Amino acid sequence: MKAVVLAGGYATRMWPITKHRPKMFLPIGESTVIDRIFAELEADERIDEVYVSTNERFAADFEAHLASSEFEKPTLSIEQTDEEDDKFGVVGALAQLIEREEVDDDLLVIAGDNLISFDVSDFLDYFEGVDSPTLAAYDVGSREKAKSYGLVELEDDRVVDFQEKPETPKSTLVSIACYAFPRDSLSLLSTYLEEGNNPDEPGWFVQWLQNREPTYAYTFEGAWFDIGTPESYLDAVAWHLDGDSLIADSAALENVSIGDNVHVMGDVSLENTTLEHAVIFPSATVHNGNIRRSIIDEGTHLEDLDLAGALIGAHTTITNGSP
Repeated sequence: MKAVVLAGGYATRMWPITKHRPKMFLPIGESTVIDRIFAELEADERIDEVYVSTNERFAADFEAHLASSEFEKPTLSIEQTDEEDDKFGVVGALAQLIEREEVDDDLLVIAGDNLISFDVSDFLDYFEGVDSPTLAAYDVGSREKAKSYGLVELEDDRVVDFQEKPETPKSTLVSIACYAFPRDSLSLLSTYLEEGNNPDEPGWFVQWLQNREPTYAYTFEGAWFDIGTPESYLDAVAWHLDGDSLIADSAALENVSIGDNVHVMGDVSLENTTLEHAVIFPSATVHNGNIRRSIIDEGTHLEDLDLAGALIGAHTTITNGSP
């Protein structure tokens, strides 16, 4: 079995934090979003190759990241785009990867920016049991949230209806970006595109597919975070930390109040500062600050600020509210 880790997005909703780094490299505790996925794929003996589908802009970042890691399976497969407007769409990029890498095997497709609480091996066990296209489904618990995803209707785990981003969801069970396809189903991606269908969201393909082939859903409980916004990233960090905080040994703290779910990285300097639900990247300095639900990038210098819901880009200096 092969696996594709989707890592081609530009994460514009999280700029400036992700303008010069893939969002998949955002830390979740001592690891990163994508490394949690790599670790699971590395451990599953059924998967012999892992293709990391990314874009030209971030190719060098991924090359360096993989070269410094202990993972042996991942290799890069580069989509020929370097900006948001040139993207082929997820389905289009996946079809091109299958052709480019000559994939002729069962295929797992998983988003590199998703934090999921189930074991990928359990998902693959289920897929092998049904031997049909399979998606992972999660109850988001809110019809408002369900509007942003693909809504799944099931009968005995079989998908009988699928609506991509419905305006009036009938339920709260949605598809997440984790799919498995038997080898014989892979050619349907090209058929779908040749018919002029939407090449962007994989949900449109699933909506088309479930009317042509039996398609099943692996439902799970626990946690799922689609890390595409600052809020979802901070929520994922909070889930991982579970009320605790993670402070690097090299951080210098003087008269600092650390609240829940705070991650302070190496060589950070904090004085007379209060932190709550915040991520502070390496070599940042905060003096006389009150920082809540915010992300402060590396090399930043902040003084005399009260921030809530802020994104501060790397190597920024702001004193008394003025740059």
